[in-house]
Amino acid sequence: MSSKIFAMTQQDEVDRIIAAWNAQRPDLDLAPLEVFSRVSRLTRHLEIARRKAFSSSQLEAWEFDVLSALRRAGTPFELTPGRLMEETLVSSGTMTNRIDRLMVKGLVSREADSSDRRVVRVRLSPKGKKVVDAAMAQLLEFEREILDPLPDNRREDLAVNLRALLVPFDAPVQPGT
Repeated sequence: MSSKIFAMTQQDEVDRIIAAWNAQRPDLDLAPLEVFSRVSRLTRHLEIARRKAFSSSQLEAWEFDVLSALRRAGTPFELTPGRLMEETLVSSGTMTNRIDRLMVKGLVSREADSSDRRVVRVRLSPKGKKVVDAAMAQLLEFEREILDPLPDNRREDLAVNLRALLVPFDAPVQPGT
C-alpha cells in the first residue's frame, strides 16, 4: 500500500475533532485546524521526547538551548552573553542567571575577552561539550522515532513546507517597523 493511500485511510484524533466541528459548524473552513492541531499535537510529543533526551543527560531544556548554542559556535565553543540572548530569545537578566547556574554545574565558564577586557565570553567546558553532545545524540534518536512513519521524501517535503511557514516569523525586524 502506498504511503499516500495509507495516510488517507488512517484516522487520527484531529480527524475526530474536525468531524465534530463539521457537524456543529459546517459553515466554517476548518483547513487551518487540520494543520495546526496536528502541529500542536506533534509539539507535545516533541516536548516529551526532549524531556526524555535531556533528562538522560541531567539537563533542563533551557540548559540544552544555551549549551547547544555554544556547541554550534564551533571551536573554541564560546559566545558573548548578548549573542546567547539572541540565540535563545531570553532577556539579559535571564541569561545572566542561566550562565551562573551552568557555571555552578561546571558546564561553562565566563572569561574576559583577551583583546578587550570589557567584553565577556561564555565558553563551553569539556564537561559541557560532553553533556550537550550526548543530549543531542539522544534527542535526534527520539526525533527520528517521531518521524519514522514518514518516508524520506515526505520528510523532505515536510521540512520545505514548514520552512516556508516559518520564514516570515524569522525574518529580521527592520528598524522603524
